[in-house]
Amino acid sequence: MNTKNKKLQAWLLTPVLAILTSLCYELFIFPNSFAPAGVGGIATMAQHLFQVNAGLLNLLINIPLLVLAWFLVDREFVGKTALFIVFFSSSMLLFGKMDFSRFCYYTTNGSSTVLAPVAAGTLNGLFYGLAVRQHGSTGGTDIMAACVRHFRPEYDLMWIAFAINGVVAAVSYFVYGYQFEPVVCCIVYCFVSSFMGNRVLKGYDEALKFEIVSQEPELLGKELMDKLGHGVTVLPAEGMYTHDAKSLVICIVNKHQIVDVQRIIARHAGSFAYISTVSSTVGNFRRVK
Repeated sequence: MNTKNKKLQAWLLTPVLAILTSLCYELFIFPNSFAPAGVGGIATMAQHLFQVNAGLLNLLINIPLLVLAWFLVDREFVGKTALFIVFFSSSMLLFGKMDFSRFCYYTTNGSSTVLAPVAAGTLNGLFYGLAVRQHGSTGGTDIMAACVRHFRPEYDLMWIAFAINGVVAAVSYFVYGYQFEPVVCCIVYCFVSSFMGNRVLKGYDEALKFEIVSQEPELLGKELMDKLGHGVTVLPAEGMYTHDAKSLVICIVNKHQIVDVQRIIARHAGSFAYISTVSSTVGNFRRVK
């Protein structure tokens, strides 16, 4: 897929993710009276207290943040974030007039309470990760973080989300009738959505990196490439004890290929390896045959 098609795909995917996120609110969050993370959690609690649609509140909160970001942050990021917010808020306004009772997950009928934030966190974490991978965001704390990063790029901005989510969880105790259950649901939602979002952002191309010390780099490298279909990098090395010339053979393989690599190494006398985990890969990891 060429660059132009990828950009078009990203712009088309953003409103779809926004609509799915708002649907998740209707099916899992609103029926079970708990607040999710970030600005969405603030809007949800305000809706519960004042019967004002959370979509409208979310839009009103994000408008000044978007205006600020327009002057400080990359315009493509702001554009995709604005597109997400508009579709998310519009969908919530529309869905608020529709009856989803047949499809909603209710915990008041004896179902497990924790399943609502787990389901909502999993789905919204997935949608959030996909939105960020398109060089956009879902608004709120992401816009705040982007603006702060403009002035202080070295700052670890996790504390912004942590602080806001902590306030949302604490305030939800008072909003939802002085009960601890909404607080726990908020914490579970934050954890699950954060975990799922990070998984999507890091990717699922987990791999293993073998760094092999060998005196037969040509034979070993050729066998690894021929049998595993991955490239090999060879660096010169020297043993500190004997000062013998050796080579360091580096190969990144899929997790299921670990046994094959071990068998290949065993066939080359004097070779040994150490293994490390690669959380994700970028570029041409798999060789085209």
